[in-house]
Amino acid sequence: MHLRIMAFKSAPPTEIIPASPEEILLTLPRRKIPGVLLHQGEMMRNYASGAVGAADVGLQLPTGSGKTLVGLMIAEWRRRKFRERIVYLCPTRQLVNQVVEQARDQYGLTVLGFTGPKSDYSALAKAQYQNADHVAVTTYSSLFNTHPFFSNPDVIIVDDAHAAENYIAETWTLRVQRTDPQHRTLFQAMCAVLDGLLSPLDRSRLAGRWDASPDDRKWVEKLPTPDFALVADELAAVIDAHAQDLSIRFVWSLLRGHLRACHLYLSATEIMIRPIVPPTWQHTPFNGARQRIYMSATLGAGGDLERLVGRFPIKRLPVPEGWNRQGIGRRFFIFPENFLQAEEVPTIRTELMKRAGRSLVIVPRDQLAEEVTTGVIETLGYPVFDAHALEESKAAFVGCEKAVAVVANRYDGIDFPGDDCRLLFVEDLPKAANLQERFVMDRMGARQLYDDRVQTRVLQAIGRCTRSLQDYSAVVISGEELPAYLADRSQRAHLHPELQAELAFGIHQSTATTITEVVENFDMFISNGEEWAHANNQILAARSKATQMPFPALGDLEGIVHHEIRYQTLLWQNDHETALAAAESVLGGLTDPNLRGYRAWWHYLAGSAAWLGSKDGVPALEAKARGHFAQAKKAATDVPWLARLTRFEAPAQESEADVRLAAMEQVERIENVLTGLGTLHDRAFSTREKEILEGLAGASAFEPAHVLLGRTLGDIADKRETDASPDPWWLSGSTCFVFEDHAGATNDLLDATKARQVATHPNWVRKNVPLPAEATVTPVLVTPVTSMRSGAAPHLNEVLLWPLDEFRAWATQALQVLRDLRRTFTAAGDLAWRAEAARRLDEADISASALHARLQRQIASQALTEVP
Repeated sequence: MHLRIMAFKSAPPTEIIPASPEEILLTLPRRKIPGVLLHQGEMMRNYASGAVGAADVGLQLPTGSGKTLVGLMIAEWRRRKFRERIVYLCPTRQLVNQVVEQARDQYGLTVLGFTGPKSDYSALAKAQYQNADHVAVTTYSSLFNTHPFFSNPDVIIVDDAHAAENYIAETWTLRVQRTDPQHRTLFQAMCAVLDGLLSPLDRSRLAGRWDASPDDRKWVEKLPTPDFALVADELAAVIDAHAQDLSIRFVWSLLRGHLRACHLYLSATEIMIRPIVPPTWQHTPFNGARQRIYMSATLGAGGDLERLVGRFPIKRLPVPEGWNRQGIGRRFFIFPENFLQAEEVPTIRTELMKRAGRSLVIVPRDQLAEEVTTGVIETLGYPVFDAHALEESKAAFVGCEKAVAVVANRYDGIDFPGDDCRLLFVEDLPKAANLQERFVMDRMGARQLYDDRVQTRVLQAIGRCTRSLQDYSAVVISGEELPAYLADRSQRAHLHPELQAELAFGIHQSTATTITEVVENFDMFISNGEEWAHANNQILAARSKATQMPFPALGDLEGIVHHEIRYQTLLWQNDHETALAAAESVLGGLTDPNLRGYRAWWHYLAGSAAWLGSKDGVPALEAKARGHFAQAKKAATDVPWLARLTRFEAPAQESEADVRLAAMEQVERIENVLTGLGTLHDRAFSTREKEILEGLAGASAFEPAHVLLGRTLGDIADKRETDASPDPWWLSGSTCFVFEDHAGATNDLLDATKARQVATHPNWVRKNVPLPAEATVTPVLVTPVTSMRSGAAPHLNEVLLWPLDEFRAWATQALQVLRDLRRTFTAAGDLAWRAEAARRLDEADISASALHARLQRQIASQALTEVP
């Protein structure tokens, strides 16, 4: 009888553990590269000598410098040296696959890719990760969820850390969307809870009724903390009743017990609840790791990375020597709206696509993506790939000789280096990624907080096809805000010298030119021959003269970020009194005059903490709350939202503050108008101006021009064609003008029928237009007549007269004031510009209060001559 000998596995060979990460590559016999580059080795040595024990480390390596190799070598070195479980995070599944392939095919390193649901992970891969046999590569969402498989990593490497806001903060961001069929019932129920806290106009906006102003689509509002606290329990009950059947149930489980540490924002399509800083300290897999390493081409400054990930301090390693002037690849920028009308842009898009073969189009919205896709299919017949298809694999797209990739609201995570794609279209770029950013930037006038973050998003968008030194790509820039952002000299000064030179060259080539000339330039660029070499020398010469300037106030912002994170931490723990102290520490560090809006924001946040504390049994904090709310208004007098805090200071009363509030809200709406018309050139503004003045000059188009004039001047203006409806009305604050346009009068005598008609217009408006409860509705007769029938006089005692010639002259002057203001307008949220704009509106009788005072001088019954 023979005994069976069991086939026990042999022990794995002992792994070589070099002294530093840069030597790891030399231990990998299957590698296809000879070794690390000088700057990569420098970064790894700096890490090994000075950052191994730090809890949070930032590695900034420019695009094309090989940061994936640096990250993987550090990961493998730590795994071998300390037998640690290492998780390497990427934004998308496509990037996970890319990193795994790169590690295997170029570096000869085996890493484990984890994508899809955790139920699909193989048992072997899970065991190898848990035993620290291999590094795991996965997506942000695989770690940041309520029940991750990666529950106890020792080290987390966060690649593309600039994208953290899209993935980390979303873990604690509840979004309920009016346009999502699954959310509709919950959205309506939440609106019902909020109804009594909103103005009639805001209720209308939230419901999606935007007739009064197309700019309401850009509306963003914040519910003040005292109001939010008042309805928090009722909102929680409503969300509880719906959340279990919706995907938001996971986010809701994290927020439910901490609503008072969060903020509620509103827009025309969404209700959003989130804390100002993501409470990553509550997420055990992230917080419990021994080390978190953040890698990015642009880590940001002024504490922005710390705000994104909720961690402080983060030890930043210096950028390798010599990367401060050299850019990545070459871009030829084209600005079609410099020489074409907006509606003509698709023409040049088609022409360039024909020559490029494969091209990428990035747009901000799904609807626009659908329009571009339809246009490509109808005009070119090329196959079109969306973001979902590309995330699975780029192979099908790259395998086509002629194809177009169209992605919506994705500015990172999809790369097309080398010959993958030589033509990129960027159709605008939302400067804010969520409602909180939009509110702080545009409503609070605190753009400086996000200057670096916005720039990073722009750099990521325009760099999708230039990922290494040898790459080159044409980049076509169009849309409302992005062309103006890149063309603004003051903004360009903060960009890399190479990019400054590329943009200046592109703007010059796109000015006073034709489609034919631009297409010829594109052909020369793609050919990359001698003709382009001459042009390239111009860019290099300009690069040598350019200097990159830091953004203002970064020192203050960096100095207070640890207090900001502590404030959020304490709020999460319901320690309002200590949170107030943290907020006051933030305020103590905000001394730069450029940060007026952000200082006002933190006075408001300090007041909010004190208010919550006063309601939780510390009555002395109520006086603190009122004091901070008052200081918030003083810190930024040009922010109308802060004026609403008056009701939390003392009993509400009418005052000059109400007039100022209406004026500043009007200025905010003018900002939206000017942004929409663009600041790169004045063609759109001039077209609008021409449409208004020509319409007002006649009678047939007078009313549409009258409505457009009101909207352009920042009023909420409309005209409805229904039975017995009046002519246009303009609303600003609590002042509403309702007009009777009598521009086509054929005689010089006003009869009683017309007089009675105009006198009853306020009744219609009060019934059909969402007005503030305290609104005054004033009927105004715009007419060339100078006389009235005696029967008309009794109806005109409350009617104001605006002679037609005077109205036309006033409209011309008002548009000139707007043109003057446009010259100094760069972007929404500039508090100095707002103050100047408000002054000019008052002087020219454009603000609602000034216009009302002007028109009050001519009561129709007194100004018109009575004829028997």
